[in-house]
Amino acid sequence: MRKTWNLARLLKPRSICVVGGREAARVVEQCRRMEFTGVIYPVHPEREEIEGLPCLKSVDDLPEVPDATFIGVHRDLTIAVVRSLAGSGAGGAVCYASGFSESGEDGRSLQATLLEAAGDMPIIGPNCYGLINYLDGVPLWPDQHGGRRVERGVAILSQSSNIAITLTMNRRALPIAAVITLGNRVQLDAPAVMDTLLEDGRITTVGLLMESLDDADALARAAEKAREKRIPVVAFKLGSSAEGAELALSHTASLAGSDAAATAFLKRVGIARAPSLPAFLETLRLLHASGPLSGRDVAAMSCSGGEAALVADTLERSDLVARALTTAESKRIQATLDDLVTVSNPLDYHTFIWGDAERLAATFSAMLGCGFDIGLLVIDLPHGDRCDDHDWRMALDAFGQACERTKARGGVMATLPESLTETLAHEILARDMVPFSGVEEGLAAIELAADIGEAWTTPLSPLKGLQPLRAGPDTVLNEWEAKKRLADAGVRVPKGEVVNRLPEAVGTAERIGRPAVVKAVVPGLTHKSDTGMVRLNLGSTPEVISAAGELLSTGCEVLIEQMVEDTIAEVIVGVHRESQVGLVLLLGSGGELAELVEDRALLMLPATRSEIVSAVEELKVAALIDGFRGRRSGDRAALIDLVLAIQRFALDHADSLMELDVNPVIVRPKGGGAVAVDVLMRMVEGEST
Repeated sequence: MRKTWNLARLLKPRSICVVGGREAARVVEQCRRMEFTGVIYPVHPEREEIEGLPCLKSVDDLPEVPDATFIGVHRDLTIAVVRSLAGSGAGGAVCYASGFSESGEDGRSLQATLLEAAGDMPIIGPNCYGLINYLDGVPLWPDQHGGRRVERGVAILSQSSNIAITLTMNRRALPIAAVITLGNRVQLDAPAVMDTLLEDGRITTVGLLMESLDDADALARAAEKAREKRIPVVAFKLGSSAEGAELALSHTASLAGSDAAATAFLKRVGIARAPSLPAFLETLRLLHASGPLSGRDVAAMSCSGGEAALVADTLERSDLVARALTTAESKRIQATLDDLVTVSNPLDYHTFIWGDAERLAATFSAMLGCGFDIGLLVIDLPHGDRCDDHDWRMALDAFGQACERTKARGGVMATLPESLTETLAHEILARDMVPFSGVEEGLAAIELAADIGEAWTTPLSPLKGLQPLRAGPDTVLNEWEAKKRLADAGVRVPKGEVVNRLPEAVGTAERIGRPAVVKAVVPGLTHKSDTGMVRLNLGSTPEVISAAGELLSTGCEVLIEQMVEDTIAEVIVGVHRESQVGLVLLLGSGGELAELVEDRALLMLPATRSEIVSAVEELKVAALIDGFRGRRSGDRAALIDLVLAIQRFALDHADSLMELDVNPVIVRPKGGGAVAVDVLMRMVEGEST
């Protein structure tokens, strides 16, 4: 059972111990700059003082048990210090040293020893900078940083210390409440730290900068707690794993790599995944300022057609909507504008009212009063040191007045990030509006805030694909055995029989009907068509005899099946065990297109029927199923039923199923059903049927 850690002393200490030389001195320096009010005890075996504070020779000489310790010494000595602190009942420690699991087998062994030495004492790291608590003025941090004390704000948990430093240097007026770098995560990972942070009412939002998902089940529980506390969570994930590709035997495994699976997992648990670091920061700022959005309806206003077109083009590439105005709404807005202005959304209000504060406020109020989920003023202020920005600030003030009058959620969006200075961003936030630095990043943030809002309105359902794989060797079932198992679970497969003699092959072909398919039945054989072990569209007895004879001569059995002819579309349906998040369901274009066309959707198990329907609708192959260019439409309902049956099979065998690749599933004309014509299944041996 996963341990719950009490991190109160470590995150909000009254006494700090710093162990080491240069790094320890920097921690003392940062504590003084942030006006840490507790006591600091430096420890160094040779130095008399650090930053004017007298040094103790050993942690065993401490006059009291410290709440938090920064350990900035060599990895071997780090273990000894951790052991001593843990034995004394210390509140926790930051392990700065590198050279542990990231450095090879010796380092992994040392990391295991470090974990054992810590016992019940929480430790952050190793191989990390530590933590900064901006709420209470606690920097266990051996370097400069760009944050300052705040009363409330976002918490950022990062596996990368250097990027964490960069994030503190942002000039977006993002109030950061805490930065915690996790390093190698020998003991405390993001879910463990979140468990404590989510209890602090001063934390408005949590940002996760991650390279991998170590414990998906724990992160799912942390996300659920965040939802209960109404604290949104945003992630920016670095990198993608090649582990799955190396082990993959099927199309599904190669398509459902860990990064794509991580995206599906994060979406399922209600964590928004930002596409870039700027979008990550923009989303954190939006969520801090006004929380998740209840919808995707956006209004935008600018005094330029070019800016309006820029926003419209970017909205077109998103899942946001710029709702068309009703006739009544257009009339109300038109009444505030010059007759030459065409009212639309996005709105180019032209420069007829530029410099007229009253008319600007009237136009903005009329637009914001239309009930959009968020209204945007697109504006870039000129250089304050060489231009007169009076009229631009007048427009900002008019927009602020309009937000106050209508009680609408408003945002100020600069097309160029540098146009929105940190000072201006602070001013906008102070007026309960949201600053946005750039159109792409700003609209991405709005979309993610809407994603979270949508997730929060969806009932939570437990993930059932996280069950660990039971021990034992794995095996690839032959196709006929795999099909029989799926058929027992309600999946439709072609009529067929396995034979080992030529007369039986002919008789079977006569019984099941023509045209026929003849396949070699070889345990462990994948991609039979690539090795010439499949014969298709056999319409006569001589063709069946020739094909079956060739394959039987290789010493294998053969599978005789009825060929499915009336194909509307080919779809791949797969279930893959991803090392980080368990079983995932894959849907996409099938057949030869499975690896040629970027057309797939991943879902966590179990997926609801409506989620599967939505995923299919988003696929390119859906156009074929629906009757592309006047062609016959396919049996989409039967496809959905087949996917649900495959999901049930996967969940019933969650402790033994490694891979299931059904490619293709033939979608027949409406009313004709959907048929799994080729199956690859890999399971732990000894699986009970």
